[in-house]
Amino acid sequence: MATSELTAAWGPVPDPPIDVARLAELVQEALREVKRVIVGQEHMVEQLMVTLIAGGHCLLEGVPGVAKTLAVRTFADVVGGSFARVQFTPDLVPSDIVGTRIYRPSKEGFDVELGPVFVNFVLADEVNRAPAKVQSAMLELMGERQVSIGGETFVLPEPFIVIATQNPIESEGVYPLPEAQRDRFLLKVDVDHPRGRDEFEILRRMSVSPPTANRVLSPEVVRELRSAADQVFLHNLVAEYIVRMVLATRSTREFQLPELDGVIEVGVSPRATLGLAAAARALALISGRSYVLPQDVAAVACDVMAHRMMLTFDAVADAVDPRAVVGRVVSSIAPPQPVWNGTGQPAFR
Repeated sequence: MATSELTAAWGPVPDPPIDVARLAELVQEALREVKRVIVGQEHMVEQLMVTLIAGGHCLLEGVPGVAKTLAVRTFADVVGGSFARVQFTPDLVPSDIVGTRIYRPSKEGFDVELGPVFVNFVLADEVNRAPAKVQSAMLELMGERQVSIGGETFVLPEPFIVIATQNPIESEGVYPLPEAQRDRFLLKVDVDHPRGRDEFEILRRMSVSPPTANRVLSPEVVRELRSAADQVFLHNLVAEYIVRMVLATRSTREFQLPELDGVIEVGVSPRATLGLAAAARALALISGRSYVLPQDVAAVACDVMAHRMMLTFDAVADAVDPRAVVGRVVSSIAPPQPVWNGTGQPAFR
């Protein structure tokens, strides 16, 4: 859409204070480098980049062998920065990930040994295998980006991102993630089996001498991308569109969605509102735009909202898909339509 067309539809857009084209080309180059290794799974790869630019965390859910771990490892190689993989198990304790105090007889005192999470990229593999104490430690480091050890607070490096994986088909030795922790993930991406032609390409490309990815970005560039995403223009009407979408999950009848009565137990939290705005801004920047369109919001809605929504017992028993519920909500909310008044600024209708 041309700038003149955008102005006519959404109102005046401020001049971009950032070099959107340059940053978008950098991001696209990084995505191309990841796709040299990862066959298919374009949605997962793009959403990982959205999460990184938006400054959030990502949860990948899929059966074993669909390249979740390989994608995160490759993504970290391309973006640059430090990386650590933590394999979550039922016997894991918080000190295994955040660190602990160790007594030094030579000093007659304690030293703090920081854990593996003090890196830019943390891969929390099979995160739902860890018990409640570990999940509580994860809550602090994901939400506050800091760790408390022995009364001291240690700030995690910037940028910092947790990319967690979980297996949906196993139940033995698995602890379901608490709602509070699921809410800390900006996006939850379902990773499906590859299609037939992708399966053939996996066999051709990965069976002998698999390719490796080259570094394209750096932590400094990531910080620049995050700052640029914060400056992406979000029109008030698009912001209202986000709010209405969120409110529709809490008051279904008010938004003419009676078929969802008895389906949604608890609607999404205000973190979903902030997450929709942040993810839409990041997606707009990846697309080379300095403004957010309603299409950007709709494109990230399922991944932002589905895991934050609690369904009723009957809906769970009937195997209702939360993504289908979010899709119904999105389809029922009309994209924003401005009404121009005498001041030249849009008013809500």
